[in-house]
Amino acid sequence: MHSHTMRSYPMGIEEVVAITGKPSGWIEVICGSMFSGKTEELIRRLRRAQIAKQKVAIFKPMIDIRYSEDHIVSHNMQKIPSIAVEKAEDILKHVKDAHVLGIDEAQFFDSSLVAVCRQLAESGRRVIVAGLDKDYRGDPFEPIPQLLCEAEYITKTLAICMKCGNPASYTQRISKSSERVLLGATDTYEARCRICFEAPEE
Repeated sequence: MHSHTMRSYPMGIEEVVAITGKPSGWIEVICGSMFSGKTEELIRRLRRAQIAKQKVAIFKPMIDIRYSEDHIVSHNMQKIPSIAVEKAEDILKHVKDAHVLGIDEAQFFDSSLVAVCRQLAESGRRVIVAGLDKDYRGDPFEPIPQLLCEAEYITKTLAICMKCGNPASYTQRISKSSERVLLGATDTYEARCRICFEAPEE
């Protein structure tokens, strides 16, 4: 029987070079419901890279200007400067010599984000992506499921159900809209557990 040590964090670039003889990139995905701390965790990892003097570039979809046009901002108002891009391919134009890339609200990009992240990882970069894995109906929210297949490291964040206090992995829309993409916060959505989640009647 072989014993395997589980790593809870990615290897540093120095460890990768020591093992393989060359730098290797990878993809990290942080996913979960709204109010589960996805953006907060993304900011934490990016700040840690900045402290280590690594060159960082941070992106978000142009549609997401709820709190700021030029920062990614968590619901608890932590923020870090970012570049708003219209489509995933635009990320490639702004990467320059950055080694660590952060992408927030990935569910607002189309499926081309998967190929962009793959290309960046294959060029030796660390790519950290955060986004909703399920929409307000409880269905998989592309392109997160496809990114999970590509990722070397996956973190599933959980919120607390706003009805019963159990671990919550669903996002309950409490407004009447049936549009799949509807920006909002606590006045539009609640975190719910699988028991308290109510799929909309459509």
